[in-house]
Amino acid sequence: MRACVFCEIIAGRKAAGVVHADDSVVAILDHKPATVGHVLVIPRVHMTGLAEADDAVGAAIWRAARRVSGALRASGLRCDGVRLSLADGEAAGQDVFHLHLHVVPRYPGDGVVVAADWKKRSRDLLDEDAALIREALAR
Repeated sequence: MRACVFCEIIAGRKAAGVVHADDSVVAILDHKPATVGHVLVIPRVHMTGLAEADDAVGAAIWRAARRVSGALRASGLRCDGVRLSLADGEAAGQDVFHLHLHVVPRYPGDGVVVAADWKKRSRDLLDEDAALIREALAR
């Protein structure tokens, strides 16, 4: 099994541009950024996806992302807005299988494209979908 690059960074065995570190998470610059200042917030404990994270880890990731977002806006880097993105699973585009949240500085003309085939769903179908999700949450 290949070593996890994020675990290697967290252990200090691989170099990274660390912008924040605490007991729960490490935030590093992405080495292939969508825009300059693109940061990844990574839990220190290895976990593949969001379902493995407990509420404390989720809160730590969110807290760090919120702080990094504010720092990006104050840093002097171009940042008119911030997009948060988390790919959970290969089908979602996850390519490093250690949970991480992207904090991406955004500005007009930055070249970042978020595309989908957005389709409106009827109220009846939305209500059916909501019922299925509520049922799964209750399990």
